[in-house]
Amino acid sequence: MKNNVLLGFSEVDITPSSNLQTIGFNRKDNMSKGVLHKLFAQISVWYSKEEKCCLIAIDHIGFSCHEADLLRDLIGNKLGITRDKIMLCFSHTHSAPNISIEPEYFSFLCNQVILGVSEAERNLEPIKAAWGIVEADIGINRRDDNGILDRRVAVLKIAHAENSNLKLLILRLTAHANVLLRDNYLISSDFIGVTRNLLEEKYGCKVMITQGASGNVKPKYSGSLQALDKMAIEIKNSIDKCIENLKPQTIKNLSMFSQKESFFADVPTVEQAKKISAEAMNENNIDGTNWLKEINRLHSEAIRQQCKEIEIQFFKLNEGCLCGVTNEIMCEIAVDVAKVCNNELIYLGGYTNGCDGYLPTAEEYDKGGYEVLHSYLIYYIYHGTVMPLNRDTASKLVKLISKQL
Repeated sequence: MKNNVLLGFSEVDITPSSNLQTIGFNRKDNMSKGVLHKLFAQISVWYSKEEKCCLIAIDHIGFSCHEADLLRDLIGNKLGITRDKIMLCFSHTHSAPNISIEPEYFSFLCNQVILGVSEAERNLEPIKAAWGIVEADIGINRRDDNGILDRRVAVLKIAHAENSNLKLLILRLTAHANVLLRDNYLISSDFIGVTRNLLEEKYGCKVMITQGASGNVKPKYSGSLQALDKMAIEIKNSIDKCIENLKPQTIKNLSMFSQKESFFADVPTVEQAKKISAEAMNENNIDGTNWLKEINRLHSEAIRQQCKEIEIQFFKLNEGCLCGVTNEIMCEIAVDVAKVCNNELIYLGGYTNGCDGYLPTAEEYDKGGYEVLHSYLIYYIYHGTVMPLNRDTASKLVKLISKQL
């Protein structure tokens, strides 16, 4: 192999062929009623003299960590690499199948991805690349209308090394992929898919989009097909300003790696739990009966704290870095990482290798509400903890990432 970095890319259709149970909205009936937009998984395989890794974008709200690791291990066996060399990025669309309830769909999705990995390996070509950064007005801080936002859109422009023709665009942006609301029962990739289509038509190449720290960022436009188009046009107009000026260069640094750290979530007292449950019902109509039973079970077993091992994964290419954790992290955390590292080209995102519970800043932790507390009454069975990680977790995470980079 030459010293060039080689890239292979493929795209596979992961649209279900029948109506399935979906995930993303707390509804009594979550059965889909057709397909509005196809779902895709996009696979990029990267080779250099020193590195071999795989970056994948999947149209899904996000698997559990266990399910994500099952797929990563299948990919690893195919490519002959370890799990830490495989990064799964989920779009976080709220209009995709629930793989925990639909195991046959999960098997289908995994099989499609493995086929895509094989195709990507067959398509390896020498490349060069350039990073760009623009801002797009696509989100609203849903816990504070005037709150902090991460408006950065990362643009990684990849061209053929020999003829400089555009090969692939990779974007990271920050806005929840639930433009389509709970009245939508159609399978959809939401604004992520609409944006991909628009950009691919404009630039004549494939486009991968990964999700940023959008735990507390709702889309600026929502509730209609027109809103999907508005989101896509806003993103297109923002990156139009920089694409032509980006001049791909030789890739001198390519690496993917992970580190794991243990974090903790305190179990509330029974009285605290009853108060949280009452608030959840009053403010969000969430029934906390089963969650309260779990709180009582933990107390009966003298469990006062739960531990979770968090994987922080990094994909470094020249001066830029995409890094991520499974959690739905709040945008302030990503902004803080860039500030502490003094590098706007470091993009921390959530929904990486799964979709775990919300991870708030200390300030937001103190405020409580849906993202901090009430969502756990529904999704604790997936997250492994009954409460969010403790209030100092965000600051610890920022320090760990800045130390690593």
